[in-house]
Amino acid sequence: MQKKIAVLVRERQDEALRMSLGLILVDDLVDVYVLDRKLQAAGEAALHLETLREMDMQIRTNCRDNEGMEYLPDDEIALRLPQYDHILAY
Repeated sequence: MQKKIAVLVRERQDEALRMSLGLILVDDLVDVYVLDRKLQAAGEAALHLETLREMDMQIRTNCRDNEGMEYLPDDEIALRLPQYDHILAY
């Protein structure tokens, strides 16, 4: 049975993006939320971000500085989180 997983990205951005990609290998639905800061998309993080987009994964953010991501205010994100089976914070 497919699980719904939310990955909350804050400090450990590279690790969070890498883990998000790994989670789709077990055929779960994974959504990524970049919270409270601009994503530092350089090096490995840039490669992971590009792969997430190629896999059509949902990438959302509460920071308007993040380009190419769906912006959601904090209260909208809070309303969405209870629908997930697992929430992983990085």
